[in-house]
Amino acid sequence: MNIRDAYTSKAIALVNTEVASNRIAYLGAGLFPAKKKMGLDLKWIKTSKGLPVSLAPSNFDAVSTLRSREGFKLTETEMAFFRESMLVKEADEQEIMRVKDSTDPYAAEVLGRIFDDANTLVDGANVVPERMIMQLLAPSDGSPKISIEANGVTYAYNYDPNSTYKTKNFASLTTDTDKWSDTTNSDPMDDIATALDAVEAETGERPSIMIVSRKTMDYLKQNAKIKSAILAQNTTATVFMNDNRVKEVFSNELGIRIIVYSKQYKKEDGTAAKFYPDGFATLIPDGALGNTWYGTTPEERTLMGSGEADVSIVNTGVAVAVTTTSDPVHTKTTVSEIVLPSYERMDSTYVIKCY
Repeated sequence: MNIRDAYTSKAIALVNTEVASNRIAYLGAGLFPAKKKMGLDLKWIKTSKGLPVSLAPSNFDAVSTLRSREGFKLTETEMAFFRESMLVKEADEQEIMRVKDSTDPYAAEVLGRIFDDANTLVDGANVVPERMIMQLLAPSDGSPKISIEANGVTYAYNYDPNSTYKTKNFASLTTDTDKWSDTTNSDPMDDIATALDAVEAETGERPSIMIVSRKTMDYLKQNAKIKSAILAQNTTATVFMNDNRVKEVFSNELGIRIIVYSKQYKKEDGTAAKFYPDGFATLIPDGALGNTWYGTTPEERTLMGSGEADVSIVNTGVAVAVTTTSDPVHTKTTVSEIVLPSYERMDSTYVIKCY
């Protein structure tokens, strides 16, 4: 059996879709639905009041050396480009060639191993926009921005070049007794009520969802003032503090639904990291906050119309290309994407750096 009879870009896309359906969905994918556009023009990516994203000046030279396109301005070619490849090992190709029937269970085992490797590439591509989105939702210094590395190049995108968001939509609790880690003295419900009022006064829209990490949720469960608010709604003298009780009091008193987001990913060095960091609480309204925009990758643009590669698109804009090289003969899988989120409703959100 020839490996290309069973191992195609469409087969990879199908397998990845089936595997993904059994996983916990990324939070960012729901808040920033995927959309596709041709090319990689940054002017499509909008922030507050339809303003374009600003590329950090310190990264202009570093980013521009990645690709050059004659006749185009620098800012029109700067969406982040990601590409990774893998080769099917020659030993695996030899094993598949020995199999006469594609229904042979031995073939299924070898192909399964190869598809797992391809899924790893696609999964890695899906991590990228989620990391970007969570950087926007939990800005370390109060100004939403994205800084991410790809192919040895660090891309930096500033969604708040004038620090307007930092001034109006961000609060950092600097006094120790105000920090939510001080579960005796801090007053998270008052902090949140103040933030909700600020957003409503500015935009006429009141956030209804709060995103926190597991560690932050644990602080809320230990908080003395939240516990008092829960006890005031109960006839018993004591109460067991759990997620549901905290969520209930926030819903009843503030109209806020709490989402605890603890999903993790592996960084480039192999260590685990949280998508949404500890120490933050992000207030957002219902509905989409923006879009995850995918551009056209070189694989999709140049190979889809040729017979040199077998190309399919998964998750709206992730290109999967399968090619066969010669001398030596290898089957190469390349996964690539050009991606950046827009953040049109950022004015209707608020971030508290709570400890």
